[in-house]
Amino acid sequence: MVKNHGRSKRNSTGGRLTRHQKKKKHELGREKIDTEIGEKKKKKIRTRGGDQKVITLQTDEVNVSDPEKNETTEAKIENVLENEANPHYVRRNIITKGAIIQTSEGKAKVTNRPGQEGTVNAVLLKK
Repeated sequence: MVKNHGRSKRNSTGGRLTRHQKKKKHELGREKIDTEIGEKKKKKIRTRGGDQKVITLQTDEVNVSDPEKNETTEAKIENVLENEANPHYVRRNIITKGAIIQTSEGKAKVTNRPGQEGTVNAVLLKK
């Protein structure tokens, strides 16, 4: 589904605004992608300029960086423990940037946006 990110048809008091231009393609946006825990599922989307963006619909793997050892390993995602974006995302196991997840390596904080990128990256939290 496509969203229009252009100006509203009404002003703050509820009055109609006259449009100074018709809807333009560059004002279009998309619905947010809720990356869930599950078998790997990715999708390619055409972006502006003909480029492609890989979005993650479902994943069960994460690249975990350990700042103390200065190394990155691949780990399995077990579940979502906290999510500041929305408390209901914990119940639904939705991964967003800033979410704290339980991995096979331990607790980790997601540092990238999985709905915009093809992977999930996280930093291991101190025990």
